[in-house]
Amino acid sequence: MAHEDIFVFFHMEMVDFIHREASLSKDNTQKEKWISKLETLGYHVGQRLIERFTKESSHFKDELDVIKFICKDLWNYIYKKQVDNLRKYQQGVYVLQDNKFTLLVQMSTGIQYMESAAQYLAFPCGLIRGALSNLGVNCIVTAQVSAIPACKFQIQIQKT
Repeated sequence: MAHEDIFVFFHMEMVDFIHREASLSKDNTQKEKWISKLETLGYHVGQRLIERFTKESSHFKDELDVIKFICKDLWNYIYKKQVDNLRKYQQGVYVLQDNKFTLLVQMSTGIQYMESAAQYLAFPCGLIRGALSNLGVNCIVTAQVSAIPACKFQIQIQKT
């Protein structure tokens, strides 16, 4: 249980650092640049984590199996719970819904916190994208918060 708290606090400090660095500049492109760095950090962590996590796993049949693996096994490994809902919309578009996302639970509920909640989802977006990339799935991952602590991650598969 203690290592979960350490991860949450470490994540909060990363976001706080990014927010402080971005606020030094009045330019919005600087803020986007710092958030992009946070997403890139998540990407690299996701790549390394999935490499270690799937060492002894068999290969997956298709992209749906890979997405299910992320929702069940990887999510449970990182956040100690499975994704609450997985939906497939059109070809190559998946939405993972977490109704009580660990990294948003500590935030106060209220509309005024919705904008800052997006900063807390850059790292997990990168984490998902990096994990999928290492499993051979090229994608774009975006996040949406409709009510804190619930969030949705949209995965759009890029065909090469």
